[in-house]
Amino acid sequence: MASDKPKVAALHPNETERLKALRSYGILDTGTEPSFDDITKIASYVCQTPISIISLVDDGRQWFKSEIGLGVRQTPMEQSICAHAILEHSFLEVEDVTKDARFNCNPLVTGEPHVRFYAGALLRTPDGLPLGTVCVLDDKPRVLSAEQREVLAALARQVMAQMEFRRALVLADRLQRNISRLMAVAGHDLKQPLQVMVMAIDRIRNKLTDEKDRERLNYAIDAGMRMAEELDRLAETSVLGAGLGAPSLHAFPLQDVLDSILVNWRLHAEAKGLELTVLPSKAQIVSDSGMLRAILGNLVGNAIKYTDRGRVLVGCRKRDNAVSIEVLDTGTGIPSEQLSSIFEAFHQINPDSEGLGLGLSIVRRTAEALGHEIALKSDLARGSHFTVKVPLAAHT
Repeated sequence: MASDKPKVAALHPNETERLKALRSYGILDTGTEPSFDDITKIASYVCQTPISIISLVDDGRQWFKSEIGLGVRQTPMEQSICAHAILEHSFLEVEDVTKDARFNCNPLVTGEPHVRFYAGALLRTPDGLPLGTVCVLDDKPRVLSAEQREVLAALARQVMAQMEFRRALVLADRLQRNISRLMAVAGHDLKQPLQVMVMAIDRIRNKLTDEKDRERLNYAIDAGMRMAEELDRLAETSVLGAGLGAPSLHAFPLQDVLDSILVNWRLHAEAKGLELTVLPSKAQIVSDSGMLRAILGNLVGNAIKYTDRGRVLVGCRKRDNAVSIEVLDTGTGIPSEQLSSIFEAFHQINPDSEGLGLGLSIVRRTAEALGHEIALKSDLARGSHFTVKVPLAAHT
């Protein structure tokens, strides 16, 4: 007769090395990301199961980078089927978990969601250490086809490829300064022909009268501008990460930066049917003009990205010995639970949005380097309101 207590999996023979490898990827407790959510969607669709998970087996828990159908981001180890799966060679499939002594007392089996079927393909490091699985679960017994097993294994390889890429980004951030300088220069140099292309397409579009042709060119302009934005992120992130972004503080007219913001982002706003208003300012400020331009450009770009209708407004207010540069939008706003992590790298306000989620991380890091204070207010009904506080020049 089976015990009524769940059977916790034995530790992996190289558990210390395995956990060290898992943590080296810097992925635990990070937010949801479209690239990983797409994988669970594909797994669920191909295997025709209501539940699919990217599960990482941590110390005392299993944590889910992405999940469909379970509704939680982690469970304790006694509920982990994946902890047993990582002891297998490469793949674990259990047609009916109620008939397997390892799982028949698992709370996920005896209670909601009443799991009956499990299949998991291992996530393995290049040196063979298992970190977790890409798994699918069902509430009825079943068997996967050979093709479904092959797809699940391929998805597990894709997860590991993305995790390796993430780790490479972290390691690249620590490389020598000349490598980061090369990335920064490449980002800017690659952007220049893109800008020429977008301007040329825009001129052609303005001469067309056929609405369908104009719409096709709108898509081309939008794609070009998105590519240019990501190249900006590449250049800015490389400069900051290499320590090449030491600010050169000097006094200059704030209007110089505001003019460039309007020029750079006008087409982006028009492409979405938005009104971009940049109010003039006579203030003389002390900052680094290039770094301040990066901060405001990212804030304005983010506002346009998450605003479907209405407008984006950039305005200024003098407060004591500083000027508050404010970026307001009429977009969807930011949920309260995301406010504390909004400035983290790879964070996406909307998991379905495009891009790497680096913009607001760049804003935070640049503002810290300049000593400028950043504030955020957001209302899901009214939009978002970012403020950058910059010191006034002494003679202002």
